[in-house]
Amino acid sequence: MKTAITFSPSHEVHTQPGHVERPERLQAIQTLLNQDGILESLMQVKSHLATKEDVLLVHPESYYDSLVAASEAGTVWLDSDTYSTPGSLGVALEALGGLLQVTEAVVKEKASNGFAIVRPPGHHARPAEAMGFCLLANISIAARWIQKNTNLRRILIVDFDVHHGNGTQEIFYEDPDVLYISTHQSPLYPGTGALLETGAKEGNRSTINIPLPAKTGDDTLLYVFKEILKPRVAQFNPEFILVSAGYDAHWLDPIGGMNITVSGFASVLKEILDWATTYASERLVALLEGGYHAEALAHSVLTTLRLMNSRQATASDPFGPNPAQGSIHDQLKNYLVEIASIHAL
Repeated sequence: MKTAITFSPSHEVHTQPGHVERPERLQAIQTLLNQDGILESLMQVKSHLATKEDVLLVHPESYYDSLVAASEAGTVWLDSDTYSTPGSLGVALEALGGLLQVTEAVVKEKASNGFAIVRPPGHHARPAEAMGFCLLANISIAARWIQKNTNLRRILIVDFDVHHGNGTQEIFYEDPDVLYISTHQSPLYPGTGALLETGAKEGNRSTINIPLPAKTGDDTLLYVFKEILKPRVAQFNPEFILVSAGYDAHWLDPIGGMNITVSGFASVLKEILDWATTYASERLVALLEGGYHAEALAHSVLTTLRLMNSRQATASDPFGPNPAQGSIHDQLKNYLVEIASIHAL
């Protein structure tokens, strides 16, 4: 089976001059994928508009109605950095619909895994509030869609965006059937995702936050996935894995500062793909979140698709490591011990 992908064909109508979450992000990805030729080996899934019923799996009807009203009002700001244009709700529904189409392809074993290369992102969207460039809680809706339409219950969501996915955490904070893992830079927007935010009530220990400092680097990030997170994933034994794939931790990104390389993302993805093989019968779907250096983003997505299609593939990393910053892994050893003790089995 092939890797399924989808794009947002109408994404360019969601735009605001000067905003960092801009159409050029997807344009750069599509250009590089076409140049590389990888698209011929992938299963391309046509996007369709998600339904209101899909949105209501996570969001209240009053919030959906507010997005409709915002679209009818013209170009408006929903918070200090999240905009809506007359076409934005349609683009968001198209992005969500594409994600659900890819998810369905994996569920029905038409594809082994999949990647929804869409915008706007979603992991900051709260149930009743747009936030952080995000209108709809895409990855959360996909998790609820899986639970509603299949007999799969245990969903693992892995979020390696440089920013904490506060919306995803909020939605599943008391849910024992969804394990949410976030590695993110701290301190940084949105200010959530502390080490001791681990879930509540029946969802106690169903949230794993790994806040990491700026300049963390590849070595530490991979260590976290292999040595700290892997045992918790084994204990949870997920039936489906969803990935909030944000690439703004790259060292060239204008927003983040975690000093990750394309090859670093590749190493982490290999680990997550191993989890999918071991526990989830290969079932894995990734969703594009952040990543605001267009070229670094494009090469990160290309590398992800190469590895999803073949574990033996090589990274497309023309940038290499940050020439001004070496590894700080040794400086973080005591902190990593603290993290491991908090999330120990």
